[in-house]
Amino acid sequence: MALPSAKPKLPVAVEKPTPYSFDLGLLLASDPNPLILDPENKEQSLAQVARDGAQSLINQLLTTCPITSTPDGVLLTLPAPATRLPREKPVPQPKPQTKWERFAEKKGIKPKTREQRQNLVYDEDSGEWKRKWGYKGMNKKGEDDWLVEVDVNKEKQLKEGASVRGEGRRERKEKLRRNARKMRKNEREAGRK
Repeated sequence: MALPSAKPKLPVAVEKPTPYSFDLGLLLASDPNPLILDPENKEQSLAQVARDGAQSLINQLLTTCPITSTPDGVLLTLPAPATRLPREKPVPQPKPQTKWERFAEKKGIKPKTREQRQNLVYDEDSGEWKRKWGYKGMNKKGEDDWLVEVDVNKEKQLKEGASVRGEGRRERKEKLRRNARKMRKNEREAGRK
C-alpha cells in the first residue's frame, strides 16, 4: 500500500521585484508589487500571495526582533509601531476637574481603597456585620426604637407638627439633598471652566 503523498515544502525565502515594507510593531507587511491573479484559479493565487506575505513577515520577525527563552516558552519582543493608524472619531477632550477633584489634588487626597469602600461595619451591640447604609443600614440605627430620649431644648426648636422621633430620618434626608445640590453646583462650575 502506498503512502499518501505529502505536500511539497514551499521555499522559506520569498523573492519579489520590489521588497516588502514592514511595521513589526503592528505585524504589518506591505507589498508594493502589483497583484497578478490567475483568472482561472483566483482562490489559489490569493492564497499564494497571502502565504508569501506571511512568510516574509515571519522571516523579518525572526531575523530582527530579540528572542528570549523563559520557563513558559519563547518570547519575541516587538518594536514600537511606526505606522499611525487613523481614528474613526477625534480624541475626546479631557473632562474639566470638579471642585472636589481640584481640592483633592491640592491636598493630596487619594481615592478610597476597596476595603474602605466596602459597605459593611461591625455592630458591637448585636455582634454581627451590618451594612453602613441602605436596607437595615447602621446609619438608620435608632430610628425604629420604641423609646426615644427627648432633649427639651431641641424639642422647643422643632417646627410645629414635627416630632423628635423622625428627627434622625429628616437629618439624613436633608444631608442627601444638600449633597445632591452641591454635586450639581460642582458639575455646573466644572462645565463652565
